[in-house]
Amino acid sequence: METTTSKHILNGLDVDAVNGLISTVKANKDAGATRWNVRTVWDNGGRSVSHVDGFEIGGERVDRQFTIKIDEPVELGGSNTSANPQEHLLAALNACMMMGYVAGATLFGIELSKLEIRTEGDIDLRGFLGIDPKTPNGYTQLHYTVHIAGNGTPEQFQRLHKLVQATSPNYWNLSRAVQLNADLIVE
Repeated sequence: METTTSKHILNGLDVDAVNGLISTVKANKDAGATRWNVRTVWDNGGRSVSHVDGFEIGGERVDRQFTIKIDEPVELGGSNTSANPQEHLLAALNACMMMGYVAGATLFGIELSKLEIRTEGDIDLRGFLGIDPKTPNGYTQLHYTVHIAGNGTPEQFQRLHKLVQATSPNYWNLSRAVQLNADLIVE
């Protein structure tokens, strides 16, 4: 006799798989250790191509193959073929927080009908161009707005919002100073 198993899918996520991951990491902190890397090569002018070839989780390598193209607008010296690094940074923040909202809503049993995040910030090019050393080279603040709807209560959505702010890796990365260590190899 053939048996079928039905997965409990909510918001496109397998609830049992998410809970299983949480249980595994609770039981073994090493299972939650991840390492990420991206290799970026110059592609002429303001263009670059970043390559993702995998990551590590729990000491195991997982192969993944993705290419991310980056360019600058013509007004900033590029050829406008792709989003620029700042747009990728904001997209990475939004996508990371979005996964937090989806996963959190799923674990809370909330079925989402809408989720949109819009993030914006200002950069004064006088800093980047070295014109004014007192002008910051990048963002001094970002503002984001989350539009969310579903069968949760306002209190549940507020709890979810605070959870995402407390647990999103890219929210953490951009809201706190991250130590950057560098090696320069001249060939």
